[in-house]
Amino acid sequence: MLCLVLASLHRASAQRPLTWDQVKAKFEATNPALKADADNVDEMKAEEVTAYLRPNPQVGITADGTQFFPKNGTWQPTKGTYAVPSINYLHERDRKRELRLESAKEGTRITQSLHEDLDRNMIFSLRAAFVATLQAKFILDLAKADLEYYDKIIDISQARFKAGDLAQIDLDRIELQRVQYESEIETAIVNLRTEKIQLLQLLDDRTPVDQFDVTGPFDSSNDLKPLDDYRQAALAARPDLQATLQTIQQSETNHKLAVANGSTDPTFGTWYTWNSSNNNPNGQQTLGFSVNIPLRVFDRNQGEKARTLIDIDRSRQANEATRAQVFSDVDSAYEVVRSNIALIKPYKEKYNDQSLRVRDAVTFAYEHGGASLMDFLNAQSDFRQVQLTYAQLIGSYLTAAGQLNLAVGSEVIQ
Repeated sequence: MLCLVLASLHRASAQRPLTWDQVKAKFEATNPALKADADNVDEMKAEEVTAYLRPNPQVGITADGTQFFPKNGTWQPTKGTYAVPSINYLHERDRKRELRLESAKEGTRITQSLHEDLDRNMIFSLRAAFVATLQAKFILDLAKADLEYYDKIIDISQARFKAGDLAQIDLDRIELQRVQYESEIETAIVNLRTEKIQLLQLLDDRTPVDQFDVTGPFDSSNDLKPLDDYRQAALAARPDLQATLQTIQQSETNHKLAVANGSTDPTFGTWYTWNSSNNNPNGQQTLGFSVNIPLRVFDRNQGEKARTLIDIDRSRQANEATRAQVFSDVDSAYEVVRSNIALIKPYKEKYNDQSLRVRDAVTFAYEHGGASLMDFLNAQSDFRQVQLTYAQLIGSYLTAAGQLNLAVGSEVIQ
């Protein structure tokens, strides 16, 4: 009863195998590097508020006219004192605030695109680790199936030996061959645990390795669209390309802002005077107004105007370079996928079934004394090699498909 309870608790503590969509969603929600980069987007949004702030008004007070030393025997220190509270405000012209806000918003969009590009690259690393885990599981299952099949051959060989139909040396050779199968299983177990550890690290997950598992189709597809379709999809989806286009827009806005910053901004001021000293004997309380206009004789922001013009050209050149890189990435990834499909096709259509038929036929002949031990071992070795090569090709295909998804910027191949 206690054993049943413990087994039930163990099953409850173990996680259900995660699909690719679940792994991806968990990664985007928990990966610390991705979350830290997302904070940059929030910081840029906060800078939009700063960019659109108006200049602060300046408030001051001036007191003057206080008699400091007596004169002619008279000392009335506060009789002539007058106070002047004032307020001044810098008025920004030529849409400076609006252009600063527009530039800040474009900066936010660029940061968002760069964040999506980081996500794109990290999802590729995640996908590669996921595929490697599926491949390690597949190879482990192959190794277990091979050992199970070989154990049946050992049982048959022992029966033949007892019947006097098999020599002791041949039986020993067959039983010694089992060590290789055991070694392959142990190696496959280590490889699977290693791949799971890598995947758990990317997910920032502390789940014990024995309780963590993933599931998904470990197979290839012949569904490959024309190259031009993937090129057009990449031009529309690649976030790094979008970031260069947004950088051009921001560079143009920054140039407009540099021109606007070269214009003159007047400062308006007004003040109130109590106990003023002026030509009006009844003017005890007065109002004043001023306008200060800087003379932009020397500094008309010439340097920033020239720099931002150069920056526009640099941004356009960077866009062209990124565009060329997009085509290169898509073309290279497409060719690798196409090549893997071509390599896998004969295995699906011929080699897998053929190696199985040869193994089964030679095994049947060996069981009935119609084939030598060497023939059986060679047939079994050929079958295992074909299956292992097929697993490696499927893994290469799925990794290449992930590379094509990375190049396009979206999951065009599931």
